[in-house]
Amino acid sequence: MPRDTSIQSILIIGSGPIIIGQACEFDYSGSQASRSLREEGIEVSLINSNPATIMTDPVTADHIYLKPLTVESLREILQERKIDAVLPTMGGQTALNLAIEAGKQGLWEEFDVKLVGVDLEAIELAENREAFRKLMVEIGQQVAPSFIANSFLEGKEAAQKIGFPLVIRPSYTLGGYGGGFVMEEKDFDEALRRGLNASPTHEVLVEQAVLGWKEFELELLRDSNDNVVIICTVENMDPMGIHTGDSITVAPAMTLSDTAYQQMRNDAMEMMRSLGNFAGGCNVQFAQNPETEELIAIEINPRVSRSSALASKATGYPIAKIAAKLAIGYTLDELKNQITKTTSAYFEPTLDYVIVKMPRWNFDKFYGASHILGLGMKSVGEVMAIGRNFLEALQKACQSQENNRMGLGADKKEWIRTQDILDRLEQVSDDRIYRVKDALRLGVPSKSVQKLTRIDPWFIKQIKHLIELEDRLQRYNVPEDIPITFFRKLKSVGYSDAQIAWLLRVDESAVTKHRKKLDIRRTYKMVDTCAAEFEAHTPYFYSTFDQENESIVSENKKIIVLGSGPNRIGQGIEFDYCCVHGVLALKEIGYEAIMINCNPETVSTDFDVADKLYFEPIFWEHLEEIIELEKPEGVIVQLGGQTALKLAKNLTEKGVKIIGTSYEALDLAEDRGRFSDLLKELGIPYPRYGVANDADEALQIANEVTYPVLVRPSYVLGGQRMRIVINDDELERSVLSIFKHLPDNKVLIDQFLERAKEAEVDAICDGEDVHIMGIMEHIEPAGIHSGDSSAVLPPYSLSDEVVETMIKYTHQLALALNTKGLINIQFAIKDEKVYVIEANPRASRTTPFIAKAYGVPYLNYATKVMAGSHKIKDFEMINELDGYAIKVPIFSFHKFPNVDKELGPEMKSTGEAIRFIKNLQDPFFMELDRQRSMFLRR
Repeated sequence: MPRDTSIQSILIIGSGPIIIGQACEFDYSGSQASRSLREEGIEVSLINSNPATIMTDPVTADHIYLKPLTVESLREILQERKIDAVLPTMGGQTALNLAIEAGKQGLWEEFDVKLVGVDLEAIELAENREAFRKLMVEIGQQVAPSFIANSFLEGKEAAQKIGFPLVIRPSYTLGGYGGGFVMEEKDFDEALRRGLNASPTHEVLVEQAVLGWKEFELELLRDSNDNVVIICTVENMDPMGIHTGDSITVAPAMTLSDTAYQQMRNDAMEMMRSLGNFAGGCNVQFAQNPETEELIAIEINPRVSRSSALASKATGYPIAKIAAKLAIGYTLDELKNQITKTTSAYFEPTLDYVIVKMPRWNFDKFYGASHILGLGMKSVGEVMAIGRNFLEALQKACQSQENNRMGLGADKKEWIRTQDILDRLEQVSDDRIYRVKDALRLGVPSKSVQKLTRIDPWFIKQIKHLIELEDRLQRYNVPEDIPITFFRKLKSVGYSDAQIAWLLRVDESAVTKHRKKLDIRRTYKMVDTCAAEFEAHTPYFYSTFDQENESIVSENKKIIVLGSGPNRIGQGIEFDYCCVHGVLALKEIGYEAIMINCNPETVSTDFDVADKLYFEPIFWEHLEEIIELEKPEGVIVQLGGQTALKLAKNLTEKGVKIIGTSYEALDLAEDRGRFSDLLKELGIPYPRYGVANDADEALQIANEVTYPVLVRPSYVLGGQRMRIVINDDELERSVLSIFKHLPDNKVLIDQFLERAKEAEVDAICDGEDVHIMGIMEHIEPAGIHSGDSSAVLPPYSLSDEVVETMIKYTHQLALALNTKGLINIQFAIKDEKVYVIEANPRASRTTPFIAKAYGVPYLNYATKVMAGSHKIKDFEMINELDGYAIKVPIFSFHKFPNVDKELGPEMKSTGEAIRFIKNLQDPFFMELDRQRSMFLRR
């Protein structure tokens, strides 16, 4: 049937700030859905409070509302604008909960707005644990024995009936919050209280635990004619008991028999249809007994889920885009396959490759937090890798994680104490996959590893194959001794040159040189949804070691944009926003824009954003071969945060042009000694400092600078391992910790300016002129990381003299650093004297915030300046704001109840929100200012 023509305007509800359990995958979904609806001539309005996302950019929707996600905000929008329908399935649990609350208050009925993509009854059935259980029993689906409990007494009674071990699942929560396994009766009371308190309805499901069963997810789409397709089947490598967001996952499913798959497929369709007659996306999760293949239904999400972004990138099938069109009445057979352009969207993708998703954790930011994984999600981001086989994809995923791993082991970080390794296998932690390999390397039998981990024997056998290859490799002395067939075999299962070099105890360059001499090079394959059955038209590629190269190099002038890799604290979605704008700007000025990134949650890795997408690790070996193939004019590193910046030196040494600010200028800003010399030369005040190469030198510097001092490693982002210390003992502990975890870094020691105000300036420089994008004053005093501070734009208490001084210093520094593009400078102000703390000639965390507050496309302009096609004078940039914009940090401490929540120089927030106020008497601002006073009193 054709689309519903009564729908001329739609409101999309976003997911709000990034928190653990609800990250930028919903930015991807919402952005894709909005583009899809606008293609149909529908006027799209969008509400979200997150300034760091592409979703809240004018390029995404017709009307952007940067407002709190509340019923009051929805009412304001509906009063201002005629809205025909609301799409609440693209904003995760936050959007669904808001849609439910608005429905209960009668808002949709009052304004005659229809819900599309799902209905409230379906949401209620899926989110209410007891209603879901009853529905599954009604339709004949197996579920684990369970009882609902709304009180402590009911929970105790349920536990007595079920017995231990059991699992507690709170209703209406996100990322498994408040849930967990209870192995023994003595731990039950505390776990039950935690679950009841976590649920907004004070309701939990007490369920029999199926520990050790295998877990699978299916992504489905359904249209109004009841046509259903399975887009992707994802297998969790970790067994039941680990939240899917914290589990390594694989697609297609590796250990599923055809009989079990067909049953799972049929059951998933039946479950989706049982929720009502809605059109859109759906995620279904199953547990499978590994011995009998018995299936039980775990849950169903009648919306685009966390896994939908992964499934879209894994298959090339744009789930959110198609789901949005289904929501307005189209049927699957009426829509085109976006990849082949000739077949319909009514098909199920076929994969002739393997994808591995690996979570990214940030336990180093949460001191005292347990590394043990369970039902509550703890990861802050994820990576995805594509290979022709499981091992190639797994090793590429390890290389993508931005934690200095060269692959799965064989990289100096192996453990050697058997008992420590066995303990780690049993207590599931963030590094268990590496410990599995360590155990097999030390001779622990595969059966013992399987018994401890309950990982399917197939995966363990695959990893053991790596051990066998490494044993064979170590028979050779130098790369030249390795037979070409064996060398190619090593590369085909994902080994990096660095791993081979470590195993041979030779330099990596020797391995690379010999490999290229043998002409063992990567080829690039297309992600085409159909295993090459039909001709595809997509610029979406991954690397492997095969004979045929499917990435056809054009004669166009091209520029590569390096992405920011996985989300983590200190480097979040704001850098993906910058990368997307960079790509769009390059296309506008006639360049072929090539994107390299490995984050499946982001808009930058959508197949139709860049002219060409390489879904690859941001890892030098991979990057070098893409550059050798594409021969670009240069590479942009300014937009991808520390992930991209750290490769600037390699690029420069290899003669690859850095587009924008040069490596020399980037390095000067990072080198505290040289940078301070520059400040001295320019007559700009700065805190006294020193650079230490060992603990003794650090102690000497600290006593010269005088305590308190700020201690930090060089070349890091997000204040990693940064501390304020007040004596020699604290200094020594902090310095030794830095050298232990970051042995290649120097230690910077700065005088700490107590009770100083902190502010920052973002600017664009074209080498001749400087434009001030925004000046922000932090509400918290100096000493709190800028990412954890609330920032007010424009400043609210700084004197005119201080502001003018900051502007003057920004102009001086931007020109002295030969900046071409963006620069962020942080200042401390004490007794009306302005000090420069640091300068970052790159995109910053605040760049999207300023662009959204003023409504100026600064990233577009900055990219054109970097590329040399425009000067600042070519743009009209007017910074006008009726009142103030406030950037508010958002934390995920609820995931780690026992950690130190004290804020300091190391960043801990996972996201941010934006709030607009008319004046400083606004209650929201007054509460923030009161908190500042409390900081100062402490």
